[in-house]
Amino acid sequence: MLTVTLIRSIRGHFRPDHHFALEAVSWYWHFVDVVWLMLFIFVYWL
Repeated sequence: MLTVTLIRSIRGHFRPDHHFALEAVSWYWHFVDVVWLMLFIFVYWL
């Protein structure tokens, strides 16, 4: 996803008023980070 976003960014597909895909990828990676943190806490600390 990061590679596709980079390629689309280089090609100029994102504008200040049209960047939903970029924002969606960002939200997805933040969600993955939270899941990994919760998994770490659950497996290693409990």
